[in-house]
Amino acid sequence: MTDNTKDVDPQETQEWIEALDAVIEHEGTDRAHYLLEKLIDKARRRGAYLPYSANTAYLNTIPEHLQERYPGDRAVERRIRSLTRWNAMAMVVQANRISTELGGHIASFASSATLYDVGMNHFFHARDENHGGDLVFFQGHSAPGIYSRAYLEGRLSKDQMHNFRQEVDGEGLSSYPHPWLMPDFWQFPTVSMGLGPIMAIYQARFMNYLHDREMIDAGKRKVWAFLGDGETDEPESLGAITLAGREKLDNLVFVVNCNLQRLDGPVRGNGKIIQELEAIFRGAGWNVIKVVWGSFWDPLLARDKSGLLRKRMEECVDGDYQAYKARGGKYTREHFFGEYPELKELVANMSDEDIFRLNRGGHDPAKVFSAYSAAMNHKGQPTVILAKTVKGYGMGEAGEGQNTTHSQKKMGDKSLRAFRDRFNIPIPDDELSSTPFYKPAEDSTEAIYLKERREALGGSFPSRLDDVETLEIPPLETFKSLLESSGDRELSTTMVFVRFLTTLIRDKQVGKRVVPIVPDEARTFGMEGMFRQLGIYSSSGQLYEPEDSDQLMWYREDSKGQILQEGINEAGAMSEWTAAATAYSNHGVSMIPFYIYYSMFGFQRIGDLAWAAGDMQARGFLIGGTAGRTTLAGEGLQHQDGHGHLVASTIPNCVSYDPCFAYELVTILHDGMRRMYVDKDRVFYYVAVMNENYAQPAMPEGSEEGILKGMYRFSEGGKAKQRVQLLGSGTILREVIAAAELLQNDFGIAADVWSVTSFNELRRDGIDTERWNMLHPDEAPKRSYVEEQLSGTEGPVIAATDYIRTYADQIRPYIDRSYFTLGTDGFGRSDMREALRRFFEVNRYYIVVAALKALADDGEIAASAVKKAIEKYDINPEKPNPVTV
Repeated sequence: MTDNTKDVDPQETQEWIEALDAVIEHEGTDRAHYLLEKLIDKARRRGAYLPYSANTAYLNTIPEHLQERYPGDRAVERRIRSLTRWNAMAMVVQANRISTELGGHIASFASSATLYDVGMNHFFHARDENHGGDLVFFQGHSAPGIYSRAYLEGRLSKDQMHNFRQEVDGEGLSSYPHPWLMPDFWQFPTVSMGLGPIMAIYQARFMNYLHDREMIDAGKRKVWAFLGDGETDEPESLGAITLAGREKLDNLVFVVNCNLQRLDGPVRGNGKIIQELEAIFRGAGWNVIKVVWGSFWDPLLARDKSGLLRKRMEECVDGDYQAYKARGGKYTREHFFGEYPELKELVANMSDEDIFRLNRGGHDPAKVFSAYSAAMNHKGQPTVILAKTVKGYGMGEAGEGQNTTHSQKKMGDKSLRAFRDRFNIPIPDDELSSTPFYKPAEDSTEAIYLKERREALGGSFPSRLDDVETLEIPPLETFKSLLESSGDRELSTTMVFVRFLTTLIRDKQVGKRVVPIVPDEARTFGMEGMFRQLGIYSSSGQLYEPEDSDQLMWYREDSKGQILQEGINEAGAMSEWTAAATAYSNHGVSMIPFYIYYSMFGFQRIGDLAWAAGDMQARGFLIGGTAGRTTLAGEGLQHQDGHGHLVASTIPNCVSYDPCFAYELVTILHDGMRRMYVDKDRVFYYVAVMNENYAQPAMPEGSEEGILKGMYRFSEGGKAKQRVQLLGSGTILREVIAAAELLQNDFGIAADVWSVTSFNELRRDGIDTERWNMLHPDEAPKRSYVEEQLSGTEGPVIAATDYIRTYADQIRPYIDRSYFTLGTDGFGRSDMREALRRFFEVNRYYIVVAALKALADDGEIAASAVKKAIEKYDINPEKPNPVTV
């Protein structure tokens, strides 16, 4: 094989290089790029094997002579940055002197201080009358640095800084960015690594969606996402970058803090993470800017006429670079420069301390500013800035560049003194051991500069706003047809939902604010009729004639389309929903997003994103389609959902319902809009719908309150000696209704039927009641809603749902008599609904048997009646338990 690295004709090489220099000088880089592409194309056509490389040299993308002039006062900014570093470190150290339980992180912000400082001083714009405000996803572990900057600006008090991670009894600061805990400060939660990047991409896309639909003026607004190089191994971090490239999101900037270390060791000890990420992002259509080396390297690179220094930079892997910073200048001289005599001579006049000060690009404000400015001005592509830094920068022996750095929470007096001296912090020796905060006087140069820079950028940052207008929700009567009986016509609740949505979109007040979101399942849910009516959002419109253009419901893409069709991508669709559900805070515009999906692919798959949405106080509707374990006939184990509501219950501000009938669903959706967009409750909704067709009854008079609270009596049994209370939810309510008839007709037992729209809400009400009673022992005890509803009724209680038994078991503490639950525990199966319900033992016949057994246990009937029912309904008592088969 030919050695392509060896120059067999240096003179010819030089002639080509000089020719290229001439083209660049006289005709520009675009022309040079065009000629090179032409040459490569010609060579390939002649049969030459020229594999594509997405990598450039291990150097800064922006050379020194093309750097933009730095506009700020670098000396003042360095002092501010140094104080920010000190106070961030002091916050963590002080907290851990109170208790090591509190934890915290010093090293992450230490490596990224310059990256944030340049942004805060020159780029991150707050919302004001002339600018909609930038959206910034701060890296979670760097929170102490953001607090420290806010302290210097006077936004946070010393007491708040002292109470870092102590929020229960005072004005503490949350451990990481949490909008729920600091609703006026943080915009986004980001410490669950990987979520920030994907959410940022969809926030940028949704910003364009609102702009293209003329609902906001995006102007020069940017979405910035700060992440660590180790974080890029999370699937969510890079999983959606092709969408950003495809959509040409030039309002998006990723800043990857490449400090070369994960939490426990190197990110790519045997390789180069910057080079790896460069290839990945460039291949995905991003503009890539590498900020590898700081200004102190520029003279050495300028003297490197042979290219040997560049060669050495390419040879070393990240594990080497980590060791150079951890072990100091002498080690670097011997092991980096000492590899070649020429390089050792290059630094012969430099001391070991000079070599140690050779800075990385991410610590050089001039290099960072130039990269940020280029990103701001770049058009047609999203930009990623790969900034090389040192983890634990400035921590010295306490952890600079060391594998243990991430978890470092304490610093001894020696390390504190070194840190103070390195950054010239005006703390005297006799105060050093207490690690006090330092804040310059209000009339100091630093304080005045801080104020001026933020005033020039619209005000304080980060800042979360919630000043959105109240929406005018249409009255419930608007959906009157869905509250009435459907007669002989059978409808699924999925179709009812689509009709509700269609009616809502036609409303003149809020219709344009509705955001339908589907992950490539619109036809499954019967929503294809909206394609033509509303259009599917596409930033480039529709550049082709769809094959179904001659049909009534053709696939229409439009730059002003209202539907967001996200493809086979639940994480992306959830991120898009979150962007829409938080538009009231991020854009000052309330949107009403409805994201419908296979329920099994909801909370189970995107639970972390749903939790983050709760943290962000998202407002909107998640619709779990084809919900339940027996309603999705034929699909089988991986599609059938038997636990979605239980996962939903783990999110404190997620309100979830499992309605059976159209009027229940419509009542819930309508009241949800009232709560979120009129009362502005900090909640979002999860509502299950099914694809099973059946006749829809009219709304019973007086049932609205019970529907919303979680249960109401659907029907009352006749007079009989024995009576039972049958509870059902979702589609299994119909089996419960049928069971009541069997009990009456076959055994003469009366059954009251209760529709339970939400066991989750009933449980929350029960917990609230328990707590009140516990804390008010000298007052008359309150009763839970379940207790109130069942008060005065007779007989044991049997509940059947299409979910595992734990779902209905949640209200057991609030039932004062025998309580038996039926559910779909176990893996799903492929079959018809009737067979599935027999298999999981939740059909009408098992409900009858359960009711009879409960009566027998209570001594109301003989056990023989249970045996009779088992025989009558051909139930095999030796059938394997569905949980174990």
